[in-house]
Amino acid sequence: MQIPQIRMESTFIKLGLDIEKPNQQIEQPQAIQMIEQPQAIVQMEITPGRLTIDQTKAREDVDLKSVFRRTEDAAQSGYQDWMAGLARRAQQGTQLRSIQYKGNTIANQAKANSEREVKQFNIGWVPSPFSVKTDYQPSQLHIDVQVQKPNIQVQTQKPIHEYTPGKVTPEVLEKNQLEIDFVNV
Repeated sequence: MQIPQIRMESTFIKLGLDIEKPNQQIEQPQAIQMIEQPQAIVQMEITPGRLTIDQTKAREDVDLKSVFRRTEDAAQSGYQDWMAGLARRAQQGTQLRSIQYKGNTIANQAKANSEREVKQFNIGWVPSPFSVKTDYQPSQLHIDVQVQKPNIQVQTQKPIHEYTPGKVTPEVLEKNQLEIDFVNV
């Protein structure tokens, strides 16, 4: 027996997408910079060193005296000899005043006045040690620095941006379909 039948056959819709990709370009130009560094101001002040050498005493030790020093020494020596002679004459006058006492006062004075003083000799160093005097004042350095700040100028650049948006276009590739068929009717 044949039973009546309904046959249905369907096809689904097929969709497609047409896609245009978006396009984006970004360019960043470099910033314009100007940098200037002024030189620092440096001032230096130098006080030179000073060396003083005094060799007056050493020159005197080897008998190389200045005229002024020789004159001063001669005046001092003359004054001392005059004072010594004055003291000797005063002492001898006192002795002669008391001549009535025992003793041979005139003969003793004649002998003392005629004899020379015995010279003393000893080993010496010429010039004497530490006779050269030195004095040193070291030099001094004063540095003054004034720092200069840099001059910086910057000009920024805006980015260059180009954008083309993409498109999506839907399209039907195959339409949907439904076929109905009756069998054994």
